[in-house]
Amino acid sequence: MVAENQTRQAFSQTLLAFDNAVQPGDTAFFFYAGHGFEIAGQNFLLPTDVPAASEGQEELVRDASVLADRIIERLQNKKVRTSILVFDACRNNPFERSGTRAVAGSGGLAPMTQLPEGVFSVFSAGPRQTALDRLSNSDVNPNSVFTRTFAKELTEPGVNLVQVAQRTRRLVSEMAETVNHKQIPVYFDQMVDDVFLNGVTKGPPEAAKTAEPAQKVAALPPVSVPRVPQNDSVNAPIAMFSRHNGGWTVVFSIADPTLGISWRMGDAGEFRETGFIDTLDPRTRKRMPNPSIELSADAPAATIQVRYVDMSGEMQGPFPIKFDPEAALIRDQRKILDMTATSWLSFREFNGLLVYYTHLMSYRCAIREVRVGIDSAVPDRVLKMPPCDPRDPSAIPHDSQPYLKLAPSTQTVSVELTYRDGSVSEIKSFRR
Repeated sequence: MVAENQTRQAFSQTLLAFDNAVQPGDTAFFFYAGHGFEIAGQNFLLPTDVPAASEGQEELVRDASVLADRIIERLQNKKVRTSILVFDACRNNPFERSGTRAVAGSGGLAPMTQLPEGVFSVFSAGPRQTALDRLSNSDVNPNSVFTRTFAKELTEPGVNLVQVAQRTRRLVSEMAETVNHKQIPVYFDQMVDDVFLNGVTKGPPEAAKTAEPAQKVAALPPVSVPRVPQNDSVNAPIAMFSRHNGGWTVVFSIADPTLGISWRMGDAGEFRETGFIDTLDPRTRKRMPNPSIELSADAPAATIQVRYVDMSGEMQGPFPIKFDPEAALIRDQRKILDMTATSWLSFREFNGLLVYYTHLMSYRCAIREVRVGIDSAVPDRVLKMPPCDPRDPSAIPHDSQPYLKLAPSTQTVSVELTYRDGSVSEIKSFRR
């Protein structure tokens, strides 16, 4: 389904047709290239007949535009399994006119960090960045720098959607730098599946042949969602990794009632029992196996083999669980930052007014960049952070300064984090 140069009415009709084309359990792909505008943290897609608006006329834009969040809601209401939304709409303020005061905008779109499960969104540029239409006046490619790159990466077989977004981000950023422009595409991932847009890795010819769908969304290749192989257990254990001063705590989660758990590192060697905790499992009426183990701080990347004894006394497994210390550290610290957002900053009066960001510095391994705004809702100042030390990630170097000196009249400080994966946090505001 392809639609171009849509008026507001035509846009609504196209979205209605899109609604009717998707069914519960589908993977839906929505691609938009054109003008977009952010008002009060909400993103609006602008049809061709949106009226010119000046300062104080934001409601004109709201009423005549399409709210991006509403598209997600519509797909959620249709109970699709995976919603993929791509926005190449990070442009300059479309309402700017010489000699007039236009509707205020920060340039670009607002990050969509609070996505429901099953949604993946990609933006052609990061917050406060604008997307390049072309690299030079002699660039005759009809597509923007982002779209031409993203579309090419989609055609690569065996590359999942996250990899497509990551490769696109790197390539677009590099091309933008050649013309002294900063453009770093960002994506936000809440998918439950590993989605491939041009087929999974090469296999037998029979497996590679898929039926062509009747509808094509945005003229992009059909989406295929790999299924769990029949010989894989759907109740295979998973693990949560937590880093502390002494090393790693690994907590296994097993869906089935268990009478015992054992593990080993790698594919060789003896399995070790985890032991038991002083808690009775009401399902087995026996002591509960200890679901956790400890690893040293310098444990290398490896595969942990886990097995367990089920209620009938049968040994299940072993099941492989990948341990990647770097990825696990970033994921663990990101989770802590998300859960403790109210502690990112704190004020203190000591020989003047100070704002401390000790908490952010302690979990800096998950952070690419921190921006703050002094008495401003727009974080525009980058905080200097020491590099991540995987050997002691939470330790703050003695020569680091985890605070800023503020003017005595300062009332608020806003903060925004860019995480290591390129996603961006909500802007948090802290008041004295």
